[in-house]
Amino acid sequence: MSLARLRALVVVGVLVLSAVILVIVAIVKDSSGTTVAENCPAGKVAVDLTLPEDFSTVKVAVYNATTSGALAGQVAEEFRSRKVTVVDVKNLNPTSKPVDGVAVLRYGPKTVGSAWLVRAFFLNRAELQFDPKRADDVIDVIVGKQYLQLGSITEVRQALGAVGGPRLPEGACDANAG
Repeated sequence: MSLARLRALVVVGVLVLSAVILVIVAIVKDSSGTTVAENCPAGKVAVDLTLPEDFSTVKVAVYNATTSGALAGQVAEEFRSRKVTVVDVKNLNPTSKPVDGVAVLRYGPKTVGSAWLVRAFFLNRAELQFDPKRADDVIDVIVGKQYLQLGSITEVRQALGAVGGPRLPEGACDANAG
């Protein structure tokens, strides 16, 4: 074996060893797996206030609470055209739980920031209903009688700018704080 090959093998060996050490240190120091807020007081539920940057990470189930039969499908298509993930579409019995406003958004701790974004699609006119016991990452969108159409992407950004960032629901604390 020549001296040049020996030097090359030593350099490659040092690089591999350095890469292994770097990966081990990164894994040991990684804290992204921590989802529970350490500073969350007892009795409060930790919520995610992060506004999603990619609309496709937002999951909605669209329900029609009006007498207009095709409204749920229409709203679902509008969400899909804006790259929002639609996981369910149904018509509800409008006489059992009528929604007089534009829409009602039901969501849990994992989707507080996402619900804030979905509300902006309704130009901040949808009613927010937080359920601290809800464990999934889907936002229920119950479309009401006053619904006309979803806002454009520009209108959504303007609606978000008008109200600012997501607010903590009552009885909650920010999972990403501290």
